[in-house]
Amino acid sequence: MREKKYTGIKVLVTGADGFIGSHLVERLVDEGAQVKAFCFYNSFGSWGWLDKSEKKDSFEVVLGDIRDKEFVEKSLKGIDIVFHLAALIAIPYSYVAPASFIETNILGTYNLLEGALKQGVRRVVHTSTSEVYGTPQNIPITEKHPLQGQSPYSASKIAADKLCEAFYCSYGLPVIVLRPFNTYGPRQSMRAVIPTILGQILSSKSKIELGNLNPKRDLTYVSDTVEGFIRAGITRKIEGEVIQLGLGKTYSIKQIADVAMEVLNCKKEIVTKKERLRPKKSEVMILLSNPEKAKNVLKWESKIDLKNGILKTAKWLEQNLHHYKTNIYNI
Repeated sequence: MREKKYTGIKVLVTGADGFIGSHLVERLVDEGAQVKAFCFYNSFGSWGWLDKSEKKDSFEVVLGDIRDKEFVEKSLKGIDIVFHLAALIAIPYSYVAPASFIETNILGTYNLLEGALKQGVRRVVHTSTSEVYGTPQNIPITEKHPLQGQSPYSASKIAADKLCEAFYCSYGLPVIVLRPFNTYGPRQSMRAVIPTILGQILSSKSKIELGNLNPKRDLTYVSDTVEGFIRAGITRKIEGEVIQLGLGKTYSIKQIADVAMEVLNCKKEIVTKKERLRPKKSEVMILLSNPEKAKNVLKWESKIDLKNGILKTAKWLEQNLHHYKTNIYNI
């Protein structure tokens, strides 16, 4: 029988109702953890993607708001490890509602760190993003690359990352900053590029509407990203570290669309739409990771290539397209 890595460990996952968070909750259950899933409070009592989880009898759910300091602290009582994924992440939405990103991503992270410190949490794994690098000065990008806030979203995540650094240096809080590059897979929002492309293909649209086709991204399938989180939670002596999760290879938006059409055996015209373009100075043309630190420290590397990852995503999306609004541009 395979050894379970988290047997007897009490874990809190913030943002558990979302894309990566829901996959992480299920994996932690499989690893024997006692999981508390922190989901965003709503009047429907919805647990987001966890509503449909086959493991929903195996974890506890709390509905709350990461912006509520007292509630966050109370939720952390008795927790050994917290995985902090709660955040607003849509870059286009950050252009029109920047204050929401400040409140959720910065204040929310402060609440989490302060609560973890008061409750004596043994480890905090904070979720960063490759967007904090902005347009890179050199590639591949290492963890030591300067941070640049080229969108309100990336600026809010830089601030959150720096709060983690401050709490580690100032108070000795055992926090790790995990910095995934672009993750994709089942349950991802239609605002992300791969679901956008697949959704338009599967809904029988005659054309694929996209923004700039030239930016290049380093893409990791969600199960690989989740494996990085699992390892970051229990790898010894990595407190205070920043660790990237990436493939170490890039694909342009045009190349991604071409792979998707190849996988789904179709050919459609790609059209650039003005409303899908980022402001010129905000666009990041390439994000390419250097995965060496993750390999050396976490013994982690991305396993699933883009073609297989898109195929897995497309098969899931075919069965779940009714959950999405493919007829509009999702920001």
